[in-house]
Amino acid sequence: MNKLISIDEARSLIERGTTLSFAGPEAALDQLPHGRWIAGTIPYFMLPEGGAVITDGHVFATELSQLGEVTFESYAADQLAGISANAPDHGFALTIIPAGGDCHRRFAAEAADYPATFVKPPVGWIAGVHLSDLGKVTPKVYDGRTGTKFEDRAVVAYVHLPAGKQLSIEIVNLFEPDDGDVLQFDQVGSVTRSCRVNGEPTDFAAYIRGRGMEGGQLPLVGDYAGAYVNVSLQDVGERDVAMYAPVFPGVQYRFAKPVGDYTTAFRERLAKQSFEGAAMTCNCILNFVFGELEGKRIGGVGGPVTFGEIAYQLLNQTLVVVRVN
Repeated sequence: MNKLISIDEARSLIERGTTLSFAGPEAALDQLPHGRWIAGTIPYFMLPEGGAVITDGHVFATELSQLGEVTFESYAADQLAGISANAPDHGFALTIIPAGGDCHRRFAAEAADYPATFVKPPVGWIAGVHLSDLGKVTPKVYDGRTGTKFEDRAVVAYVHLPAGKQLSIEIVNLFEPDDGDVLQFDQVGSVTRSCRVNGEPTDFAAYIRGRGMEGGQLPLVGDYAGAYVNVSLQDVGERDVAMYAPVFPGVQYRFAKPVGDYTTAFRERLAKQSFEGAAMTCNCILNFVFGELEGKRIGGVGGPVTFGEIAYQLLNQTLVVVRVN
């Protein structure tokens, strides 16, 4: 099950002992009874039947019971390496982290260095809020076993797959790097003032404005051993540049090639992707906003529209598909 359901339907599933992951507005999640579930706040969703919606009276339910045995845990910011360290050898760690706190910042900067990350991968998403509530309401995650909600803790559902089931994690990225300047950074960070452009020390904010990239629609694209990973711009100030994910030393970044009409390009990219048998899917809020996806049919994909995606590490401006075959 991957679909938007009413609060009453969610209650019924929980009371029957179904193991679930939920996404929804805080007021809706607050009404759910204790049970075998985790959740994160977000009011934006993609629907499998086509279209992207905003809702305040429903929750998006992903059933985990059908995949295998599920156990639960939660982690503070200084415990996040345990997410993958304690994951099953054959399965995955479905992880939800609230945006803006120490857990978000530390996972973004450190996850790629956790010893088990690429062996027993975390997958999931970053909880958020309605964009009109930014700075006024904090994102939350929930441990449904006790009904406890957290502003700065990771909740995890460990899915233990039975023999014969295979996991695949797919990243749908609309962007690829252009053929222009190579940008490199000397420190890990999501806020920075300087970079090296083709080896030369450069004021990063001035460089972005000089290229007309301050609108943030096109991310930096890093080459991570042949995999393209986006780093999206959050705010270009007079001196500092804030990004939605950190940059790393030793990685070559370029700005993304223009994609023309964002909505059309995104829809065409999804048309090349099969979502049959997807256990979980999430899509970045930046794709939702820049693609003007509200109310538009974008293919047979269903899941929350999030403040960041997790597939091994934190991602931006991507769509993540978890498939169990």
